[in-house]
Amino acid sequence: MADFTQIKRNEHLPVRIAAEISREIADGSIRPGQKLPTEHILASSFGVSRSVVREAIAQLRNEGLVETRQGVGAFATEIQQRQSIRFEVAHHGDQAAFCSLFQVRFALETEAAGLAALHRSEADLARLDDALAQMTGADKWTDQGIVADLAFHKTVAAATHNDYFLQFVGFIAEKTHIAINAARASAILEEIVEITIAEHVAVRDAIEGGNPMAAKTAMRHHLEGAAKRLSLELEM
Repeated sequence: MADFTQIKRNEHLPVRIAAEISREIADGSIRPGQKLPTEHILASSFGVSRSVVREAIAQLRNEGLVETRQGVGAFATEIQQRQSIRFEVAHHGDQAAFCSLFQVRFALETEAAGLAALHRSEADLARLDDALAQMTGADKWTDQGIVADLAFHKTVAAATHNDYFLQFVGFIAEKTHIAINAARASAILEEIVEITIAEHVAVRDAIEGGNPMAAKTAMRHHLEGAAKRLSLELEM
């Protein structure tokens, strides 16, 4: 069972660090487009672990203040690209809140998968394959595997060619970063990663096949599995 108590206990550290970085972005100390210090430097500056820094960066991504580029680092988002949706952070460790979040995910992401099957381009399929390649590569056991997982879901949303799906699914995907960490920490990592990959492959194949019902079914199966791995009891 996912340890939501542990999330609650440690949550204040990434929230505080995210707030400090957010303040520096707001007052111009960190300029739009500027690269943030490395995880190592931030961890040393704040006196925390790199995993805490990663959670803080994930929160800032969720708020649209930061974007990450694999292998390069994190950057303050350009002003014209910043998005205005914000989720309250006080309930990250609340299992009931995660249930509500997953109910929203079911509604949005199953429909997004169906639309993606109808509207996807070859470029969209290539981006899905890129995300899967990262999920199945050497970094699949690390935090980069989680980043690739989230990138896959955003790419499905983008393949709808409806910007609203990309915006909403993107924000919700970032919120699940902490949940994925919890699931990985409470299971046999090799098993949960391989199962998750197989579920994503099924979604990708249904989208490629242009079958909206199959894509919706595959996405629903994946989300049901994700909820089960977090011991969430959903009323659907």
